[in-house]
Amino acid sequence: MGFLVLMEYGRVNIVVEHDLKISMRDGTLLSADLYRPVTDAPVPVLVRRTPYGKSGGSPGGASVDGLRLVRGGYALLVQDVRGRFASGGAFEPYWHEAADGADTVAWAVEQSWCDGTAGLFGRSYEAMAALLAAAERPPGLGAIAPHVAGSGFDEGWTRQGGAFQLGFVLYWVLYDLLLDGAGLTGADLAEVADAVDRIEELYRDPGAATDLLDRLAPYYRQWRAHPDGAPYWRRAAPRASYPAIEVPVLHLTGWYDIFLAGALENYRGMRNFGTPSRLVVGPWSHCVTGGIFPQRRYGLAADEREIDVTGMHLDHFDRYLGRHGAGVRAGGTGSDSSSGSGSRSRSRSGDDGPVRLFVTGADAWRSFSDWPVPGTRDLVLYLRGRGLTPGPAPREPGADRLRHDPADPVPTTGGATALPGQFTGGDCGPLDQREVEQRSDVLCFTGEPLTAPLTVIGDTVLTVYVTPDAAGADVTGKLVDVHPDGRAELLCDSVRRLAPGADGSSAPGGPVEVTVALGAVGHVFRAGHRIRLEVAASNTPRFDVHPPVLAHHTVHHGGDHPSRLLLPGLSGG
Repeated sequence: MGFLVLMEYGRVNIVVEHDLKISMRDGTLLSADLYRPVTDAPVPVLVRRTPYGKSGGSPGGASVDGLRLVRGGYALLVQDVRGRFASGGAFEPYWHEAADGADTVAWAVEQSWCDGTAGLFGRSYEAMAALLAAAERPPGLGAIAPHVAGSGFDEGWTRQGGAFQLGFVLYWVLYDLLLDGAGLTGADLAEVADAVDRIEELYRDPGAATDLLDRLAPYYRQWRAHPDGAPYWRRAAPRASYPAIEVPVLHLTGWYDIFLAGALENYRGMRNFGTPSRLVVGPWSHCVTGGIFPQRRYGLAADEREIDVTGMHLDHFDRYLGRHGAGVRAGGTGSDSSSGSGSRSRSRSGDDGPVRLFVTGADAWRSFSDWPVPGTRDLVLYLRGRGLTPGPAPREPGADRLRHDPADPVPTTGGATALPGQFTGGDCGPLDQREVEQRSDVLCFTGEPLTAPLTVIGDTVLTVYVTPDAAGADVTGKLVDVHPDGRAELLCDSVRRLAPGADGSSAPGGPVEVTVALGAVGHVFRAGHRIRLEVAASNTPRFDVHPPVLAHHTVHHGGDHPSRLLLPGLSGG
């Protein structure tokens, strides 16, 4: 048993029980903290399972006021996942979260303080853990709210377009080791701290960390060894469990979140199997949750505190869980109906559809009936010289040479990244691309100034014909909004990796059609702005360098090779 603390939050007395030991099916004991309102009536329980320490920061996590959930009539159980902090067992990322999460929910709903219903929530890894546990269908589970979740730990998490997401994965593993430093010896802890401090050096030479990672995080080598779609990854893949997730889901993510594609895939996949689902996408990155980046402020409406993410969670769980905390609120001690930032109703403002998107450029929230948004029509822009023009496809062929130097790759400049500067927004989001566009190894194709606003909502796709070097190639693309003053604001970007010799044509060394899923946007290009496409052969350290030797590629357009950009335009937008 843990120890008890009595505290007061607002008008609600809360009992806190620290370090409760919960037995898993294999006998491993996981540690959890419990926060519950002082009431004789049982209440629903909300469960957050975290690898980042149950005692750190808000018990609700970075974006949710956990004590406000308790004030709203819920018990809150925050648990260290297996092998982390106070929990027993060995930490093997991903593999135990389905079973352990289901066992935790099953235990919680049997407790005397619980009314038999439960919800799961959390962000990032915690959100993935919630999805995996939900697929086990534990008794009493009534709803989940995954925040910035992916759809699998291979494509969209460890890799993208076949390229290894070096910037995020290496930093996450090292930072994770440092965070739970109690599990390391003094020498190991110092070595990990040194590695975090010199992460930029390790990005240039990832092999320098091999011995350290093999000793302390052997799973990292496994991640690099197994390609997308391998059976290795199916042991913990929400996308493989959509039919089993039957409880209502609230999906929250951001346009610049590294796992945006996975969150959108989760929404579509679960909706297709009939799971009641809602989707919210804001102008946020993985760690910038206020809509304020160093070079771009989306206004007060974009701030998570203003749209009230905690209120969204309360609305969602109130709608689907058991007694909805009535045992607390009936006495007037747990009502969450006060005005201002505590008002739950704020999350419903303008929320008249299951899909709620912050449309950048217009910088306003809009509601839609589904995702992909109904009513969009494909706008196809063809690469013509260094321009972008609507159809028909140009008849005259053209080509551009693209040099790749692994000693001087194109540097990552914003986008959907999760790098060491992610917490301040310095390395992510809508950064100006003008400096990187001056490089000779970046090709820019720019449209004419728009005479009227253009609303683009949906998945953007680049189809480009490339003759790759025999050593292999990465084809990277960026969608950019060029402002009248010249600012080149990044909207989305991605990569497609070609293996050595993978030219895909009938003639050796001939062009291959390459499809790059650039990413999803909800954006208004204003009148006077221009649409720009950047094409390059690297984006480092976001993606590892490929190939590791000097290489030359050719980008073809026009004639028999109609390279093009597809944008889903919204009529009347």
